[in-house]
Amino acid sequence: MLTERTIEKMFRQLMNDPDRNEETFEKAEQLLDDELRAESPLRHRLTVELEELRESAAKT
Repeated sequence: MLTERTIEKMFRQLMNDPDRNEETFEKAEQLLDDELRAESPLRHRLTVELEELRESAAKT
């Protein structure tokens, strides 16, 4: 099991990729689903951020 700090670092690396695409978003989503409990505040925060980034990417 990874620590929350490690999970957030991995998430940031995925989201900071200048070539991110839907596959990148899916990898980030899978990371959150696999490694964080459903009730985790970090999971909630990163899920909201992921959706905002996904929506922003879809508009461009």
